Amino acid sequence: MGKFLLRRVGYLVLLAMVATVVAYLLAATQLHPRSRYEGRNPPPAAAVVDQRLNDLNMNDKTPLVERFTTWANGVAHGDLGKTVDGESVNTEMGRRMWVSLRLMLIGSILGTVLGVAAGAYGAVKQHRWSDQTLTIISFVLLSIPTVVLAVLVKNAGIWFNQVSGNESTPILFTTGEMTPGLDTWSWAGLSDRIGHLVLPTIVLAIGVNGFAFYSRYQRNSMLDVLGSDFLRTAQAKGLRRWSALTRHGLRTALIPMATFFSYQFALLFVGATFTEKIFGWHGMGEYFVDSITKNDINSTAGVTLFVAALVLIAGLLSDVVYAALDPRVRTS
Repeated sequence: MGKFLLRRVGYLVLLAMVATVVAYLLAATQLHPRSRYEGRNPPPAAAVVDQRLNDLNMNDKTPLVERFTTWANGVAHGDLGKTVDGESVNTEMGRRMWVSLRLMLIGSILGTVLGVAAGAYGAVKQHRWSDQTLTIISFVLLSIPTVVLAVLVKNAGIWFNQVSGNESTPILFTTGEMTPGLDTWSWAGLSDRIGHLVLPTIVLAIGVNGFAFYSRYQRNSMLDVLGSDFLRTAQAKGLRRWSALTRHGLRTALIPMATFFSYQFALLFVGATFTEKIFGWHGMGEYFVDSITKNDINSTAGVTLFVAALVLIAGLLSDVVYAALDPRVRTS
């Protein structure tokens, strides 16, 4: 088991390094931070622009290898460089990372639990009205793009505040993560944060990356297990059907899902862009899109490195869960 995990860690670290290097080279060759200055009226002097870009390590007149070496040396010492606005990439990512985590944690867990439960239940009740109802709901949610779903949920929140007579003091907040001026650690601050979290959490929980997605995969995985010999053997030995399904069937059906859970959770850090934009949460997804539109090479490479690290951790967690659920992995 230990050797298996060490091999996987080495493999994933190598892939993360390759992905990060490729991402930096693509960003450095395709993004043009100089254009931010050329479009100004009046345009600054060329020497001033060059000096500014040199300070940021983004001057396209400097050889690409030299810029990459400078950036990689900084990364090796824990410094991801500066943004095009001269701010620290480390500071900006450190702040936004926690915003994204607060936004996605409950929504991801809720969506996963609901999706697995609905998928397993639908498989056991295959072709009955309950299975068909869950299938219709999941297909409807899958067919709605996240941006549309987020707008619908946001409008529903506004309507709820209006009909409940709380338009001026809303119960469900539709913008931002907290009302400015409140103490985060006070009861008023905590309840305010929860009020801001409800609507985006619903979007993440039921959207294409939550309930709708997992329920379909879990249903198909469970159907493969229901007709298996080991499940019939467990029931032949006296185990009740429900006990056999929960102890052996669901556990086996979860094995192929472990990979989905791990990677989806990691990639949501930068995959919840539409939800962040529409509800005014300034997290990593918004930062990644803004970095590209601003021609910000260091920020784009920094976010890519962050995602690569998350994928590395997700891969390791996936292997651990896989090994915990499947004894054959531990003994191989």
